[in-house]
Amino acid sequence: MKVTVVGAGAVGASCAEYIAIKNFASEVVILDIKEGYAEGKAMDLMQCASLNGFDTKITGSTNDYSKTADSDICVITSGIPRKPGMTREELIGINAGIVKTVSSSLVEHSPNTIIIVVSNPMDTMTYLVHKTTDLPKHKIIGMGGALDSARFKYRLAEALEAPISDVDGMVIGGHSDKGMVPLTSHATRNSIKVSEFLTEERLTQVAEDTKVGGATLTKLLGTSAWYAPGAAVSGLVQAIACDQKKIFPCSTLLDGEYGLSDLCIGVPVVLGRNGIERIVDVSLSDAEKDHMKASAEGVKKTNGLLEL
Repeated sequence: MKVTVVGAGAVGASCAEYIAIKNFASEVVILDIKEGYAEGKAMDLMQCASLNGFDTKITGSTNDYSKTADSDICVITSGIPRKPGMTREELIGINAGIVKTVSSSLVEHSPNTIIIVVSNPMDTMTYLVHKTTDLPKHKIIGMGGALDSARFKYRLAEALEAPISDVDGMVIGGHSDKGMVPLTSHATRNSIKVSEFLTEERLTQVAEDTKVGGATLTKLLGTSAWYAPGAAVSGLVQAIACDQKKIFPCSTLLDGEYGLSDLCIGVPVVLGRNGIERIVDVSLSDAEKDHMKASAEGVKKTNGLLEL
């Protein structure tokens, strides 16, 4: 199992680290345009191998896509990160050109790969990969919902004053501050609906805190977060590599599912060795349906800014 991570910044390096530590891949290649940067990150991570007990080989490359050849899974994290006050949508002009070039270079050397898109605005960048490569749609996956759901569960556990292992919840919709749809009607604590423990007002606050989870961290850190995004990516990669058939909310191209077409947006999917093995239909409350429709309109508006 060979995995390539494009972008050796904080998110890409964290992603590579978590994949290596889980020890399911034989090789991780890190690629970056900055001279020597990916090589340095790879060397630093390899010096963790004996300390953290993994055997995954990690190599770095400065913009040499031949080193990524025959990758089973490729992760695109490259692009500029958010700064305080920026929306994910404001990154589109620069990141679209980067993602288009990166994805075509990856497919040239690994025509059967599965691509996971992390670069923002993530739903639109995932859509761009669909429009500019010949990969089948089940092999193009946007990572957003897995991260948003982790942030949702963090806020739920905080509100419940419960261990996070007791809590389950999911966020669908667009990966944006306004587009996220936290499914409070489905959230549970050890199989009991959280509405049994929390007031509607508190649940609304949890949902709102989840939506601005990324912006909150950007304000505190001065740039985008990296630990949780890296962990979220590694979870998707492991589910595919190990054929786990796990359900994650991921951005995928819809063709009538959830009443939506010709856009990529977060919905629950089963991930296995073939990538997205099926889209899972979940019943939504009327409010959640309305939020999902508004989210889709927002994603389509951002898609309209692409120069295809």
